[in-house]
Amino acid sequence: MPRSSPAPLHLAVALDAAGWHPAAWREPGARPAELFTARYWADLVAEAERGLLDFVTLEDSLSLQSSLPDGPDGRTDQVRGRLDAVLVAARVAPLTRHIGLVPTAVVTHTEPFHVSKAIATLDFVSTGRAGVRLKVSGRADEAAHFGRRTVPALPAEGLASAEGQALVADLFDEANDYVEVLRRLWDSWEDDAEIRDVATGRFVDRRKLHHVDFVGRRFSVRGPSITPRPPQGQPVVAALAHDTVPYRLVARSADLGFVTPRDDEHARSIVTGIRREQAAAGRADETVHVFGDLLVFLDRSPGAAADRRARLDESTGAAHTGDAEVFTGTPEQLADLLQERQGVGLTGFRLRPGALPHDLEQITRYLVPELQRRGAFRTAYEANTLRGLLGLPRPANHYATTA
Repeated sequence: MPRSSPAPLHLAVALDAAGWHPAAWREPGARPAELFTARYWADLVAEAERGLLDFVTLEDSLSLQSSLPDGPDGRTDQVRGRLDAVLVAARVAPLTRHIGLVPTAVVTHTEPFHVSKAIATLDFVSTGRAGVRLKVSGRADEAAHFGRRTVPALPAEGLASAEGQALVADLFDEANDYVEVLRRLWDSWEDDAEIRDVATGRFVDRRKLHHVDFVGRRFSVRGPSITPRPPQGQPVVAALAHDTVPYRLVARSADLGFVTPRDDEHARSIVTGIRREQAAAGRADETVHVFGDLLVFLDRSPGAAADRRARLDESTGAAHTGDAEVFTGTPEQLADLLQERQGVGLTGFRLRPGALPHDLEQITRYLVPELQRRGAFRTAYEANTLRGLLGLPRPANHYATTA
């Protein structure tokens, strides 16, 4: 038996299409005809909420899904096409009460002003359960959709080359600026800027709306926002990080980072590096969560998950691999692994269901009860906001504090 966890862990799921395996849409329980309907996504998020999960993330991109890292692959045997993640979250929000909603937003080609008000709106619609997962894009085909910049051609070694690393550094420097603008815009209305006094005819105290006056290399934003300060003050900012430069973004700018360790030692090294960067950024006293990502195939009987994964791989003609470690086994075995990884510094986990809805239901109906039996997961929602679920305080307004 694993030793008891030092504290209840946090648990989220990453929702994407019919599941993270490219052949998942062909499974008997899949709903491929409904992938572009609101009901499909509402059902998945409702299942996640029944499992008392902290939040769901919704994947998004600025190009069609591809099996290639740098452009379209032309395949027609896998799911292609998406709904907009922020709009899906806004549609699902009124149908849920507790679970956090964290859509993906590609920050490389979108304007921070637009994303700031979209996520602020999601926070209002969900009454304080919004977050955003920042994603950068270094793909030439995505840049071509907008025509405002070009992506340099890279050598055969791609992002591992000196040119590739320079591109990564540039993209993540821009992402750091992007977060700064988001946070300034969310604070550009003080909490009591809206007076709504019918007798005097004053709806807004204009002195409590602030220009953010950000000037950077890629964009300049005057502000203020057109949307009042969100219920959480600052919606949760998250990012997926695979290496040193993205780790720095998490440590300096985010509330939550998703990482992809290969094993316990790698997880310990990643957490140590992020905490070091966090201290260097003057954030040592702030809570920055580090969640481990796992792609999961779960079944209650030993061997069933492995058989199902093998069948899916056979459908595509190759074993599926990705950026995250793949776990195949029972909910009890996964609970052992999560508690073990928590012991090396991870504060939570984001699970990527291999096939939907099967693996999501295995998480909510079997993994969660197992963790609850061990005292390692909540038995009821204990907060009404996503920041509250994650133990993050509601931050003071920057402009109200310094004015």
